[in-house]
Amino acid sequence: MRFAHVTPDGAEAPRLVVVVDDSRGQLVHQLFPGAPATLEELIAGGDALLERVRTASAASDDVIPLDGVRFAPGVLAPPVILAVGLNYAAHSGELGLKTDKTPTVFVLWPNSLTGHDGTTTWPRSLSESVDYEAELGVIIGRPAHDVRAEDALDHVWGYTVVNDITARDIQFAEAQWSRCKSFDGFTPVGPFVVTADEVPDPQDLHIWTVIDGHTVQDASTGQMIRGVATLIAHLSQSATLLPGTLISTGSPGGAGYSRDPQIFLRDRSTVTVGIDGIGRLTTHCRILDGTDA
Repeated sequence: MRFAHVTPDGAEAPRLVVVVDDSRGQLVHQLFPGAPATLEELIAGGDALLERVRTASAASDDVIPLDGVRFAPGVLAPPVILAVGLNYAAHSGELGLKTDKTPTVFVLWPNSLTGHDGTTTWPRSLSESVDYEAELGVIIGRPAHDVRAEDALDHVWGYTVVNDITARDIQFAEAQWSRCKSFDGFTPVGPFVVTADEVPDPQDLHIWTVIDGHTVQDASTGQMIRGVATLIAHLSQSATLLPGTLISTGSPGGAGYSRDPQIFLRDRSTVTVGIDGIGRLTTHCRILDGTDA
């Protein structure tokens, strides 16, 4: 199944929808009394609630159009957003950074979450070296503590698309990577979350980025240095991964910083990152000068 958070006209908060196809969805909270209104509520209900939603969705003809709706982030309130750096050899090499024996892990701030087809803004005074990073997002479905790699995928609820937008000048000026990637709107997620049963092998997915009509990243998740199962096993050794946790698994090669000439997100750029079988995530960019309101 595919899910998304949308804000229908007149609604005050995002609502969870079952995505019937690219143009139609079903509001989950209307499928039966007490149905979940957010992905977090659905995940908390476990397999039984997901199956009830699946059954009710198949029996319902009530749909809303998705064309023109406002998308909220695929996840609204994850207990933590864990990001993995340098997880593709091509990306670590192009940045001139060494891949360590263990994963490079940092936390993204919740204010950075934003939805598909939204506009992300930042002041020119803070950075003019803002880069894109297409990443596979993994959402934990049940607590994972010290799990083995061979069991790790059993703890995955679903997958989504993440654009790990990064202010490169700040990244290389500071000892930590959280701030350079956590400006408001720097973590677009979605538009869709696909349940794990729809992705039999997370290491066999085409991942790509297009900026203003030009393809700049084109790779496979099979090129990860450490696959999804290995990452979950490693992260779960030191802390329990709680349901709803979002793990952004790293970006392939093709970052704008490493290109000659360099390609950064400009004022009015449009960047789309995508993963075949999961979705396409578009972000519009605005750079604010001191005179901008």
